[in-house]
Amino acid sequence: MYCEFYGFRESPFTITPNPRFLFLSDHHREALAHLLYAVENRVGFVELTGEVGTGKTTVLRTFLNRLDGRGHRTALIFNPCLSSLELLKSVNREFGLSCDSESRVDLLQVLNEFLLEQKRAGHSVVLVMDEAQNLSPEVLEQIRLISNLETETDKLIQIVLSGQPELLTVLAREELRQLNQRITVRYHLLPMDFENTRRYIDHRMELAGCHRAAEFSVAAMKRIFRFSGGVPRLVNVVCDRALLIGFTQESRIISGSMAVQAVSEVAGRAPYGITARLLRRVLGRVPRWLN
Repeated sequence: MYCEFYGFRESPFTITPNPRFLFLSDHHREALAHLLYAVENRVGFVELTGEVGTGKTTVLRTFLNRLDGRGHRTALIFNPCLSSLELLKSVNREFGLSCDSESRVDLLQVLNEFLLEQKRAGHSVVLVMDEAQNLSPEVLEQIRLISNLETETDKLIQIVLSGQPELLTVLAREELRQLNQRITVRYHLLPMDFENTRRYIDHRMELAGCHRAAEFSVAAMKRIFRFSGGVPRLVNVVCDRALLIGFTQESRIISGSMAVQAVSEVAGRAPYGITARLLRRVLGRVPRWLN
């Protein structure tokens, strides 16, 4: 709705992941470095945690893209509602292997032969489990058994467990201590600081806009940072609302007061604050003969 007014080619603050808008803050770069180090050194298990909306999926997608075409075979599993048998079938399916058997032994045998073949070809195999905090202990134990596929000198598969902080509590269970002890590389992704938040906002608008694009004042950015805590998803939601408010006020400069109003509306404290003015602006753009 506001893209034409500001000169954006597309909305800069959608919450749907878009690789074109990739921005790696200092923390995201550190997380990515940990993942790449783990694969390079074949450590076996890696743990990536972070609060909701901090950008774990962004890091994982960047990580997998970096591995593509560099002698790696990768698979991403993001369905936490799996049984141990369904997990094995999903893993084999992602690697293009046979997954019709109802026997865990048969499925593991097919996977093991694939891993040995990749080892002989000089390839690394990486399995990423997203939303791992929702996996049952039974499935996590099956993942540990997959990691047992190894030679005398090397791990045949590198496994990344990614999830919300609750994953730490899950792995601390007594029955999962063998798995927890095998995790040698861990990283907890923190939200962005103010400087990275400011760069993040500018970065997304630069990619989406042109010389007529909007500008967030320093006061607006500070207010957005205080509300969002540097969590990218919250930054997107508030910035999108602030741009909509700027559109209704015909201002390409997003002021501190606009940011305060946007925060109030996003937080549910003023859910109908812009409706009347927005309606007038939209109706004002309709040809008279339609009125």
